[in-house]
Amino acid sequence: MSGRDLFCQPRRFGRGATLTLVFASVLVAGAATGSLPRGPGDGPRSASGAAPATAPAGHSADVARAAEEAAADGKSPMEAAERAVSRSGDRWAAVYSEGEYEQFEESLDGRYTGVGLEARRERDGRIEVTRVQPGSPAAAAGVRAGDRLRAVDGRSVDGLPVTDVVALLRGDAEDASAGTPVRLGLQRGTRVWTETVRRALLSADSVTVRELADRVTVVTVAAFTKGVGSAVRGAVRRAPAGGRIVLDLRGNSGGLVTEAVTTASVFLDGGLVATYDVDGDQRALHAEAGGDTRKPLVVLVDGGTMSAAELLTGALQDRGRAIVVGSRTFGKGSVQMPRRLPDGSVAELTVGHYRTPAGHGVDGHGITPDLEADDGALGRAETVLSGLGDAS
Repeated sequence: MSGRDLFCQPRRFGRGATLTLVFASVLVAGAATGSLPRGPGDGPRSASGAAPATAPAGHSADVARAAEEAAADGKSPMEAAERAVSRSGDRWAAVYSEGEYEQFEESLDGRYTGVGLEARRERDGRIEVTRVQPGSPAAAAGVRAGDRLRAVDGRSVDGLPVTDVVALLRGDAEDASAGTPVRLGLQRGTRVWTETVRRALLSADSVTVRELADRVTVVTVAAFTKGVGSAVRGAVRRAPAGGRIVLDLRGNSGGLVTEAVTTASVFLDGGLVATYDVDGDQRALHAEAGGDTRKPLVVLVDGGTMSAAELLTGALQDRGRAIVVGSRTFGKGSVQMPRRLPDGSVAELTVGHYRTPAGHGVDGHGITPDLEADDGALGRAETVLSGLGDAS
Protein backbone atom coordinates (compact mmCIF):
# COMPACT_ATOMS: atom_id res chain seq x y z
CA MET A 1 0.00 0.00 0.00
CA SER A 2 1.34 3.44 -0.83
CA GLY A 3 0.37 7.09 -0.63
CA ARG A 4 1.63 10.64 -0.53
CA ASP A 5 0.81 13.60 1.60
CA LEU A 6 -1.54 14.95 -1.08
CA PHE A 7 -3.95 12.06 -0.69
CA CYS A 8 -5.00 12.19 2.92
CA GLN A 9 -8.28 11.68 4.68
CA PRO A 10 -9.56 14.75 6.53
CA ARG A 11 -10.36 13.81 10.08
CA ARG A 12 -14.14 13.91 9.55
CA PHE A 13 -14.00 11.34 6.79
CA GLY A 14 -15.25 7.90 7.57
CA ARG A 15 -18.32 8.66 9.63
CA GLY A 16 -21.06 6.48 8.21
CA ALA A 17 -18.98 5.55 5.19
CA THR A 18 -16.78 2.59 4.38
CA LEU A 19 -14.74 4.44 1.78
CA THR A 20 -13.68 8.07 1.75
CA LEU A 21 -11.95 10.12 -0.91
CA VAL A 22 -10.08 13.35 -1.33
CA PHE A 23 -11.13 14.00 -4.91
CA ALA A 24 -14.80 13.91 -5.75
CA SER A 25 -16.73 14.67 -8.88
CA VAL A 26 -19.57 17.16 -8.47
CA LEU A 27 -22.05 17.80 -11.26
CA VAL A 28 -24.15 20.76 -10.27
CA ALA A 29 -25.94 23.65 -11.87
CA GLY A 30 -23.43 26.12 -13.30
CA ALA A 31 -23.17 29.72 -12.27
CA ALA A 32 -23.77 32.55 -14.72
CA THR A 33 -20.40 31.80 -16.28
CA GLY A 34 -21.48 28.25 -17.03
CA SER A 35 -18.80 26.77 -14.79
CA LEU A 36 -19.39 23.61 -12.80
CA PRO A 37 -18.72 23.98 -9.06
CA ARG A 38 -16.71 21.38 -7.25
CA GLY A 39 -16.78 19.59 -3.94
CA PRO A 40 -16.13 16.43 -1.96
CA GLY A 41 -19.41 14.56 -2.37
CA ASP A 42 -18.15 11.03 -2.97
CA GLY A 43 -18.72 7.95 -0.90
CA PRO A 44 -19.43 4.20 -1.15
CA ARG A 45 -22.15 2.60 -3.24
CA SER A 46 -24.82 0.56 -1.57
CA ALA A 47 -23.97 -2.99 -0.63
CA SER A 48 -26.63 -4.30 -2.97
CA GLY A 49 -25.08 -2.56 -5.94
CA ALA A 50 -28.35 -0.85 -6.76
CA ALA A 51 -28.31 2.85 -7.54
CA PRO A 52 -29.12 4.73 -4.35
CA ALA A 53 -32.22 6.83 -4.73
CA THR A 54 -31.82 10.56 -4.68
CA ALA A 55 -32.75 11.88 -1.27
CA PRO A 56 -36.28 13.25 -0.98
CA ALA A 57 -36.92 16.61 -2.60
CA GLY A 58 -36.55 19.42 -0.15
CA HIS A 59 -33.99 17.73 2.08
CA SER A 60 -31.57 20.53 1.23
CA ALA A 61 -34.00 22.99 2.77
CA ASP A 62 -34.42 20.71 5.79
CA VAL A 63 -30.67 20.63 6.38
CA ALA A 64 -30.38 24.39 5.99
CA ARG A 65 -33.31 24.98 8.33
CA ALA A 66 -31.81 22.70 10.98
CA ALA A 67 -28.51 24.58 10.77
CA GLU A 68 -30.20 27.97 11.00
CA GLU A 69 -32.30 26.96 13.99
CA ALA A 70 -29.21 25.63 15.77
CA ALA A 71 -27.37 28.90 15.13
CA ALA A 72 -30.31 30.89 16.53
CA ASP A 73 -30.26 28.72 19.66
CA GLY A 74 -26.50 29.14 20.13
CA LYS A 75 -25.79 25.55 19.14
CA SER A 76 -23.51 24.11 16.43
CA PRO A 77 -25.02 24.50 12.92
CA MET A 78 -22.60 21.88 11.63
CA GLU A 79 -23.67 19.24 14.15
CA ALA A 80 -27.33 20.01 13.47
CA ALA A 81 -26.73 19.67 9.74
CA GLU A 82 -24.99 16.33 10.26
CA ARG A 83 -28.01 15.01 12.19
CA ALA A 84 -30.36 16.23 9.45
CA VAL A 85 -28.23 14.59 6.76
CA SER A 86 -28.20 11.29 8.65
CA ARG A 87 -32.00 11.35 8.75
CA SER A 88 -32.40 12.29 5.08
CA GLY A 89 -31.50 8.93 3.56
CA ASP A 90 -28.96 10.65 1.30
CA ARG A 91 -26.15 8.08 1.26
CA TRP A 92 -23.76 10.40 -0.57
CA ALA A 93 -24.26 13.52 1.53
CA ALA A 94 -21.66 14.85 3.94
CA VAL A 95 -20.99 17.93 6.01
CA TYR A 96 -17.53 19.53 6.16
CA SER A 97 -16.03 22.25 8.30
CA GLU A 98 -14.96 25.45 6.59
CA GLY A 99 -11.31 24.47 6.91
CA GLU A 100 -11.85 21.00 5.50
CA TYR A 101 -13.73 22.37 2.53
CA GLU A 102 -10.92 24.84 1.84
CA GLN A 103 -8.48 21.92 1.82
CA PHE A 104 -10.61 20.18 -0.78
CA GLU A 105 -10.68 23.26 -2.96
CA GLU A 106 -6.90 23.54 -2.73
CA SER A 107 -6.55 19.88 -3.67
CA LEU A 108 -8.86 20.25 -6.65
CA ASP A 109 -6.81 23.23 -7.77
CA GLY A 110 -3.85 20.86 -7.84
CA ARG A 111 -2.42 22.21 -4.58
CA TYR A 112 -1.97 20.67 -1.16
CA THR A 113 -0.25 21.44 2.11
CA GLY A 114 2.45 18.94 2.97
CA VAL A 115 6.15 18.15 2.92
CA GLY A 116 6.39 16.48 -0.49
CA LEU A 117 6.81 12.80 0.39
CA GLU A 118 5.35 9.70 -1.19
CA ALA A 119 5.60 6.54 0.90
CA ARG A 120 4.53 2.93 1.12
CA ARG A 121 4.23 0.40 3.91
CA GLU A 122 6.43 -2.66 3.59
CA ARG A 123 5.27 -6.11 4.62
CA ASP A 124 7.04 -5.81 7.95
CA GLY A 125 5.14 -2.58 8.67
CA ARG A 126 8.01 -0.18 8.03
CA ILE A 127 7.25 3.00 6.10
CA GLU A 128 9.57 3.63 3.16
CA VAL A 129 9.86 6.89 1.22
CA THR A 130 9.23 6.08 -2.44
CA ARG A 131 9.52 9.58 -3.94
CA VAL A 132 10.47 13.08 -2.86
CA GLN A 133 8.85 15.90 -4.82
CA PRO A 134 11.48 18.22 -6.31
CA GLY A 135 11.53 21.64 -4.66
CA SER A 136 9.58 20.43 -1.62
CA PRO A 137 10.53 20.88 2.05
CA ALA A 138 11.52 17.20 2.21
CA ALA A 139 13.80 17.60 -0.80
CA ALA A 140 15.42 20.71 0.73
CA ALA A 141 16.09 18.69 3.90
CA GLY A 142 17.91 16.00 1.92
CA VAL A 143 15.32 13.25 2.29
CA ARG A 144 15.70 10.62 -0.46
CA ALA A 145 13.66 7.81 -1.95
CA GLY A 146 14.55 4.64 -0.08
CA ASP A 147 14.85 6.35 3.30
CA ARG A 148 12.82 4.84 6.11
CA LEU A 149 10.31 7.13 7.83
CA ARG A 150 10.38 6.08 11.46
CA ALA A 151 8.36 8.79 13.20
CA VAL A 152 6.35 11.98 12.70
CA ASP A 153 6.46 14.54 15.53
CA GLY A 154 7.82 11.87 17.84
CA ARG A 155 5.11 9.31 17.08
CA SER A 156 6.29 6.02 15.63
CA VAL A 157 4.66 5.28 12.27
CA ASP A 158 5.71 1.63 12.04
CA GLY A 159 2.66 -0.48 11.27
CA LEU A 160 0.35 2.47 10.66
CA PRO A 161 -1.80 2.58 7.53
CA VAL A 162 -0.26 4.90 4.95
CA THR A 163 -3.35 7.11 5.11
CA ASP A 164 -2.67 7.70 8.81
CA VAL A 165 0.98 8.51 8.11
CA VAL A 166 -0.11 10.95 5.43
CA ALA A 167 -2.52 12.64 7.84
CA LEU A 168 0.32 13.07 10.36
CA LEU A 169 2.61 14.57 7.73
CA ARG A 170 -0.05 17.07 6.73
CA GLY A 171 -1.12 17.79 10.30
CA ASP A 172 -4.80 17.12 9.64
CA ALA A 173 -5.68 16.69 13.31
CA GLU A 174 -4.72 20.28 14.05
CA ASP A 175 -5.64 21.78 10.67
CA ALA A 176 -1.97 22.61 10.16
CA SER A 177 -1.26 25.29 7.59
CA ALA A 178 1.72 26.03 5.37
CA GLY A 179 4.68 27.12 7.47
CA THR A 180 3.96 24.89 10.46
CA PRO A 181 6.86 22.64 11.55
CA VAL A 182 6.88 18.86 11.55
CA ARG A 183 9.64 16.57 12.87
CA LEU A 184 10.55 13.58 10.73
CA GLY A 185 12.34 10.61 12.25
CA LEU A 186 14.40 9.06 9.44
CA GLN A 187 16.81 6.22 8.77
CA ARG A 188 19.21 5.57 5.89
CA GLY A 189 21.19 2.40 6.31
CA THR A 190 22.69 2.58 9.80
CA ARG A 191 22.22 6.34 10.10
CA VAL A 192 19.26 7.44 12.22
CA TRP A 193 18.39 11.11 12.54
CA THR A 194 15.61 13.66 13.01
CA GLU A 195 14.86 16.44 10.56
CA THR A 196 12.49 19.35 11.21
CA VAL A 197 10.85 20.78 8.10
CA ARG A 198 8.07 23.26 7.53
CA ARG A 199 4.97 22.33 5.59
CA ALA A 200 4.42 24.21 2.34
CA LEU A 201 1.68 24.68 -0.25
CA LEU A 202 2.75 22.35 -3.06
CA SER A 203 1.50 21.48 -6.53
CA ALA A 204 0.32 17.97 -7.28
CA ASP A 205 1.46 15.96 -10.28
CA SER A 206 -1.88 14.61 -11.46
CA VAL A 207 -0.70 13.62 -14.96
CA THR A 208 2.32 11.45 -15.71
CA VAL A 209 3.47 10.30 -19.13
CA ARG A 210 5.76 7.48 -20.21
CA GLU A 211 6.66 5.90 -23.51
CA LEU A 212 6.54 2.16 -24.13
CA ALA A 213 7.78 0.17 -27.11
CA ASP A 214 6.03 0.34 -30.49
CA ARG A 215 5.12 4.04 -30.09
CA VAL A 216 2.71 3.45 -27.20
CA THR A 217 2.28 6.47 -24.91
CA VAL A 218 0.80 5.84 -21.46
CA VAL A 219 -0.94 8.89 -19.98
CA THR A 220 -1.84 8.31 -16.32
CA VAL A 221 -4.36 10.66 -14.69
CA ALA A 222 -4.44 10.32 -10.91
CA ALA A 223 -7.26 12.85 -10.42
CA PHE A 224 -8.97 15.60 -12.38
CA THR A 225 -7.36 18.62 -10.77
CA LYS A 226 -7.09 22.03 -12.41
CA GLY A 227 -5.11 21.93 -15.65
CA VAL A 228 -5.32 18.16 -16.21
CA GLY A 229 -7.23 18.44 -19.50
CA SER A 230 -4.58 20.75 -20.94
CA ALA A 231 -1.80 18.44 -19.72
CA VAL A 232 -3.42 15.43 -21.39
CA ARG A 233 -3.84 17.40 -24.61
CA GLY A 234 -0.16 18.28 -24.57
CA ALA A 235 0.85 14.66 -23.97
CA VAL A 236 -1.27 13.42 -26.88
CA ARG A 237 0.12 16.09 -29.21
CA ARG A 238 3.68 15.13 -28.27
CA ALA A 239 3.03 11.42 -28.82
CA PRO A 240 4.97 9.88 -31.74
CA ALA A 241 3.45 10.17 -35.17
CA GLY A 242 1.38 7.10 -35.90
CA GLY A 243 1.46 6.27 -32.19
CA ARG A 244 -1.09 4.77 -29.86
CA ILE A 245 -2.43 5.99 -26.53
CA VAL A 246 -3.21 4.28 -23.23
CA LEU A 247 -5.24 6.51 -20.90
CA ASP A 248 -4.77 5.03 -17.44
CA LEU A 249 -7.63 5.98 -15.10
CA ARG A 250 -7.12 3.20 -12.58
CA GLY A 251 -7.51 4.50 -9.05
CA ASN A 252 -8.71 7.88 -10.32
CA SER A 253 -11.29 9.00 -7.76
CA GLY A 254 -12.68 11.93 -9.74
CA GLY A 255 -12.14 15.66 -9.48
CA LEU A 256 -13.29 18.63 -11.51
CA VAL A 257 -15.96 17.73 -14.04
CA THR A 258 -14.81 20.58 -16.27
CA GLU A 259 -11.39 18.92 -16.53
CA ALA A 260 -12.94 15.54 -17.36
CA VAL A 261 -14.94 17.19 -20.17
CA THR A 262 -11.80 18.96 -21.42
CA THR A 263 -10.03 15.60 -21.44
CA ALA A 264 -12.90 14.10 -23.43
CA SER A 265 -12.43 16.95 -25.90
CA VAL A 266 -8.84 15.78 -26.47
CA PHE A 267 -10.15 12.59 -28.07
CA LEU A 268 -13.54 13.60 -29.50
CA ASP A 269 -14.59 15.94 -32.26
CA GLY A 270 -17.38 17.58 -30.31
CA GLY A 271 -20.60 15.84 -29.31
CA LEU A 272 -22.22 14.60 -26.13
CA VAL A 273 -20.13 13.64 -23.10
CA ALA A 274 -22.91 13.09 -20.53
CA THR A 275 -26.35 14.16 -19.47
CA TYR A 276 -27.32 14.96 -15.90
CA ASP A 277 -30.22 16.28 -13.88
CA VAL A 278 -30.43 18.78 -11.06
CA ASP A 279 -33.71 18.44 -9.17
CA GLY A 280 -35.31 17.05 -12.32
CA ASP A 281 -33.94 19.72 -14.67
CA GLN A 282 -32.16 17.90 -17.52
CA ARG A 283 -28.79 19.21 -18.71
CA ALA A 284 -25.95 18.09 -20.95
CA LEU A 285 -22.17 18.30 -21.18
CA HIS A 286 -20.53 18.52 -24.61
CA ALA A 287 -16.97 18.12 -25.87
CA GLU A 288 -15.30 20.83 -27.88
CA ALA A 289 -14.69 20.16 -31.58
CA GLY A 290 -11.26 19.36 -32.96
CA GLY A 291 -10.02 16.51 -30.79
CA ASP A 292 -7.66 13.78 -32.01
CA THR A 293 -9.92 11.02 -33.32
CA ARG A 294 -7.19 9.11 -35.18
CA LYS A 295 -4.78 7.74 -32.61
CA PRO A 296 -5.90 4.30 -31.35
CA LEU A 297 -6.96 4.60 -27.72
CA VAL A 298 -7.35 2.18 -24.80
CA VAL A 299 -8.68 3.30 -21.42
CA LEU A 300 -7.61 1.37 -18.31
CA VAL A 301 -10.05 1.25 -15.38
CA ASP A 302 -10.58 -0.62 -12.13
CA GLY A 303 -12.72 -0.54 -9.00
CA GLY A 304 -11.04 2.69 -7.93
CA THR A 305 -12.12 4.53 -11.08
CA MET A 306 -14.87 6.89 -9.94
CA SER A 307 -17.09 9.86 -10.65
CA ALA A 308 -15.55 12.21 -13.23
CA ALA A 309 -13.28 9.36 -14.35
CA GLU A 310 -16.35 7.19 -14.96
CA LEU A 311 -18.05 10.04 -16.79
CA LEU A 312 -15.05 10.29 -19.14
CA THR A 313 -14.79 6.52 -19.58
CA GLY A 314 -18.48 6.20 -20.39
CA ALA A 315 -18.25 8.95 -23.00
CA LEU A 316 -15.25 7.43 -24.78
CA GLN A 317 -16.77 3.94 -24.65
CA ASP A 318 -20.27 4.89 -25.78
CA ARG A 319 -18.96 7.12 -28.56
CA GLY A 320 -16.84 4.25 -29.90
CA ARG A 321 -13.64 6.22 -29.41
CA ALA A 322 -11.85 3.84 -27.03
CA ILE A 323 -11.67 0.23 -25.96
CA VAL A 324 -11.99 -0.03 -22.18
CA VAL A 325 -9.79 -2.63 -20.46
CA GLY A 326 -9.71 -3.61 -16.79
CA SER A 327 -12.36 -4.32 -14.18
CA ARG A 328 -15.75 -2.81 -13.38
CA THR A 329 -15.55 0.76 -12.14
CA PHE A 330 -16.75 1.95 -8.74
CA GLY A 331 -20.23 3.23 -9.65
CA LYS A 332 -20.49 6.83 -8.43
CA GLY A 333 -22.77 8.81 -10.72
CA SER A 334 -24.80 10.97 -8.39
CA VAL A 335 -24.92 14.75 -8.45
CA GLN A 336 -24.14 16.79 -5.32
CA MET A 337 -24.85 20.44 -4.64
CA PRO A 338 -22.73 22.28 -2.06
CA ARG A 339 -24.62 24.48 0.41
CA ARG A 340 -22.92 26.92 2.77
CA LEU A 341 -24.21 26.86 6.37
CA PRO A 342 -24.34 29.75 8.90
CA ASP A 343 -21.04 28.82 10.59
CA GLY A 344 -19.15 28.53 7.28
CA SER A 345 -19.35 24.76 7.09
CA VAL A 346 -20.56 23.14 3.86
CA ALA A 347 -23.18 20.46 3.29
CA GLU A 348 -22.89 18.36 0.11
CA LEU A 349 -26.34 17.07 -0.78
CA THR A 350 -27.50 14.80 -3.60
CA VAL A 351 -29.76 16.45 -6.18
CA GLY A 352 -29.62 14.05 -9.16
CA HIS A 353 -27.63 11.60 -11.32
CA TYR A 354 -25.72 11.63 -14.59
CA ARG A 355 -25.87 9.25 -17.56
CA THR A 356 -23.47 8.29 -20.33
CA PRO A 357 -24.18 9.35 -23.95
CA ALA A 358 -26.02 6.08 -24.55
CA GLY A 359 -28.25 6.76 -21.54
CA HIS A 360 -26.64 4.31 -19.12
CA GLY A 361 -26.81 5.14 -15.44
CA VAL A 362 -23.50 4.77 -13.61
CA ASP A 363 -24.52 5.18 -9.99
CA GLY A 364 -24.42 1.86 -8.17
CA HIS A 365 -23.58 0.02 -11.41
CA GLY A 366 -20.25 1.30 -12.65
CA ILE A 367 -18.95 0.81 -16.15
CA THR A 368 -18.22 -2.66 -17.50
CA PRO A 369 -14.98 -2.80 -19.51
CA ASP A 370 -14.96 -4.17 -23.03
CA LEU A 371 -12.19 -6.57 -22.01
CA GLU A 372 -11.77 -7.87 -18.46
CA ALA A 373 -8.23 -7.79 -17.07
CA ASP A 374 -6.68 -7.51 -13.63
CA ASP A 375 -2.95 -7.50 -12.93
CA GLY A 376 -2.05 -7.74 -16.61
CA ALA A 377 -4.28 -4.87 -17.75
CA LEU A 378 -1.49 -2.78 -19.28
CA GLY A 379 -0.12 -5.77 -21.18
CA ARG A 380 -3.62 -6.51 -22.43
CA ALA A 381 -3.94 -2.90 -23.54
CA GLU A 382 -0.69 -3.13 -25.53
CA THR A 383 -1.94 -6.28 -27.22
CA VAL A 384 -5.22 -4.58 -28.12
CA LEU A 385 -3.41 -1.55 -29.52
CA SER A 386 -1.12 -3.70 -31.63
CA GLY A 387 -4.19 -4.97 -33.43
CA LEU A 388 -5.71 -1.55 -34.03
CA GLY A 389 -3.11 -0.34 -36.51
CA ASP A 390 -1.40 3.04 -36.71
CA ALA A 391 -3.03 6.43 -36.51
CA SER A 392 -1.50 7.41 -39.84
